[in-house]
Amino acid sequence: MRRDVLELDRFYRTRQGRAAHHMIARRLQPIWTDVRGLDVLGIGFANPYLDVWQGSARRCVSLMPAAQGAIVPGPDGVPTALGDEMHLPFQEALFDRVLLVHALEETESLPALLREVWRVMAPEGRLMIVSPSRAGIWALVDSTPFGHGRPFSRGQLSRLLDDALLVPTAWSRALYAPPWGWSTHRRIANLWEEVGEYAWPALGGLIMVEAVKHNAAVTPGLRTARVSRRALEGQRRPALSPGRVSSRTPRD
Repeated sequence: MRRDVLELDRFYRTRQGRAAHHMIARRLQPIWTDVRGLDVLGIGFANPYLDVWQGSARRCVSLMPAAQGAIVPGPDGVPTALGDEMHLPFQEALFDRVLLVHALEETESLPALLREVWRVMAPEGRLMIVSPSRAGIWALVDSTPFGHGRPFSRGQLSRLLDDALLVPTAWSRALYAPPWGWSTHRRIANLWEEVGEYAWPALGGLIMVEAVKHNAAVTPGLRTARVSRRALEGQRRPALSPGRVSSRTPRD
């Protein structure tokens, strides 16, 4: 069962939530440094993190699952829709970047959600998943949204992405500070993040993975076609969203 949107909103208004937002956002921004002219979609409760790209992306849109509910954004907020995460109300190959936050761990069907994400992603589009880590403390504390639903290990996420024809290109972790009141002061939390990244890198409370969409013309979930796999580390070419294909030279 999904957390109610009001619970999520209240969490991010607390000091603990603000610290979590800061620790996660500082990891997201360096991964997608340039989104000028790109279309970005957030699924789950991604609004607090879409602000990083809203000013520079061509379009930022948030989709909140109907079972969760939605909050009407302010005049300067990210445009938000309420809909079925298993049947996204968007045309195919529309978004260059897709961010999943508070989405994967509580969905009713992991394959169905990732199939829909694959469908709305442009060729060479990139997906970012922010998920509770099975090895982290935050997944054990149900007073935060990260303590609800299913946490994941890196291996589990790799298999999910592989089944969805998405290739991981970058991994990161966040929330090394424990989810206790004294440790979520900004300066203390920053120290935990800096030390944790080097001292115990596998114990971050969240796993963050970026993945790229296969260009092969196959349907995710089917194994009738063999897909050639290349090493995609370091490749950062923009995706070909529908609004920009005509101005680019087609690839083979």
